[in-house]
Amino acid sequence: MSDASSSAGAGGSAQRRPHRPHAPHLSAIHREGERVTPLELFFDLVFVLAITECTTLMAHHPTWAGMGQGLLVLGVLWWAWASYAWLTSVIDPEAGAVRLVFFVAMASMLVAAISVPEAFGDLALVFALAIGIFRVAHIALFTIASADDPGLRRSTIALGISTAVAVTLLATASAFDGVPQAALWVLALALDFGGPYFFGEEGWHLVPGHFAERHGLIIIIALGESIVEIGTGAAGHLDLGVGVAAVLGVAVAAALWWIYFDVVALVSARRLADAESGRTQNALARDSYTYLHLFLVAGIVLTAFGLEEVLAHTDEHLHLVPATGLCGGLALYLLGLVALRYRQKGDWNRYKPIAAALLVILIPVAREIPALATLSIATAILVLLVAREHTNYDERRDELRARNTMTEAEAELVAAEREE
Repeated sequence: MSDASSSAGAGGSAQRRPHRPHAPHLSAIHREGERVTPLELFFDLVFVLAITECTTLMAHHPTWAGMGQGLLVLGVLWWAWASYAWLTSVIDPEAGAVRLVFFVAMASMLVAAISVPEAFGDLALVFALAIGIFRVAHIALFTIASADDPGLRRSTIALGISTAVAVTLLATASAFDGVPQAALWVLALALDFGGPYFFGEEGWHLVPGHFAERHGLIIIIALGESIVEIGTGAAGHLDLGVGVAAVLGVAVAAALWWIYFDVVALVSARRLADAESGRTQNALARDSYTYLHLFLVAGIVLTAFGLEEVLAHTDEHLHLVPATGLCGGLALYLLGLVALRYRQKGDWNRYKPIAAALLVILIPVAREIPALATLSIATAILVLLVAREHTNYDERRDELRARNTMTEAEAELVAAEREE
């Protein structure tokens, strides 16, 4: 600063004092970096309750209708969460007043989660309105972020239209019961999930490392929900059978974690990062994560429902619906991973389909043997799958995990040494 300027009065000094504009109005700052922020982790906490309530809905109505309602609610919740995963790949959620919008969205999702057990009953309209507020906040932030991006603005407008129609259908469904209500829910979900195919993959922006990590964290949240269900089911009436079932339930959750995070999560994230930026990468992210990861979460929720029934009736056989929840949920999780590999690599995993088939075969058997025996067999199938895949990956697994911790410069150095 010059001598002349340094001799200016106090008012002039205040005017010249450097400062960072805080933008009191709502504005969006584009994301920098791939790490998930603390606010995003905080934001995801409301989905712990939401996913738990989906399991509660099924447990209170252990029928085909109850299971179907739980899955429909999960579909709505998943699409709402996935929309924010795309949003936070564009904007910094912790920047300025944007975080306040996220807090509002969290509050509305909390209301929706509380309403889940009666989402097809007395609180159907409350659930629809809470989801509507959550989705409106998402569209509003995307609209602000797309101010200088015509491609993103066009995609946001199309998404806003499909969102408005879907939320309207959910609100309308609250005036009906039974099949008409379920049909409107199915139509709303079809519009939501089918929307990206109609308005295309162009216009969206993606930070692949962040996007993959966000979906990995939601898998952990779903697995954590299954642990909560085990603790809830065992609390207050712990005996030998319940204790063994609880331990086996933890083993099932650990196996599901291992099957996904040991190799699959790393490979999927790398393939997404290596995909050509733009339409190709967006389509891969949509299919692999937004669509196919729903099957993983649904499988975990169904498994948690089955585990709760096992803990309640360890010495009795499972009825068909809970048996389908436990064994079918595990099979759905494995088949979701098979589909994920096929979408990304174009080939099939050899062992997961066999394990899934064995779990499906176990469903009718579960109606004839004690629930604890069914859980033991299902656990054994998963443990054998983990052991076989761990052996099969061998040194390739260790190399992959080592490369995942390398910096970009270190990875290039290793590649150069191999070429030599």
